[in-house]
Amino acid sequence: MTRRLLIVAHAPSPNTQRLREAAERGARHPDLDDIEVSVKAPLDAGPDDIRGCDAILLGTTENLGYMSGALKDFFDRSYYAVLEEKQGLPCALYVRAGHDGTGTRRAVESIVTGLRWRWVQEPLILRGDWQEAFADQVEELGLYLAAGLDAGIW
Repeated sequence: MTRRLLIVAHAPSPNTQRLREAAERGARHPDLDDIEVSVKAPLDAGPDDIRGCDAILLGTTENLGYMSGALKDFFDRSYYAVLEEKQGLPCALYVRAGHDGTGTRRAVESIVTGLRWRWVQEPLILRGDWQEAFADQVEELGLYLAAGLDAGIW
């Protein structure tokens, strides 16, 4: 049975685009047989995308101590439309944080709690100046989420 992983990630810069590509690369690992991956920018994703997935990976920048406006818009358009039908949806998050990422993490966690989605991994906070290891960490997160789906763990 094919399982669907939705990656919704805001990528306004070359480095954040690299993170989104890394998440997709991990999720499309060649050892995973029955995973279909869809990658969308937050402004291009909505309730139908959530309804059609079996797990979701969220990615955002830290903007003024909060999530990106684009990810907030995605939640604003999707929250009530999927509230009752997607409870328990496995999810994970990465935050590209120029500072500490605390406010961004808290904001996304608050919304995810309201949606009653299920965290399958602690949010990954990529703090401070750009490091090449960030892409590896996000690739691993994408692989972890997809592998769990493929194995039927979530």
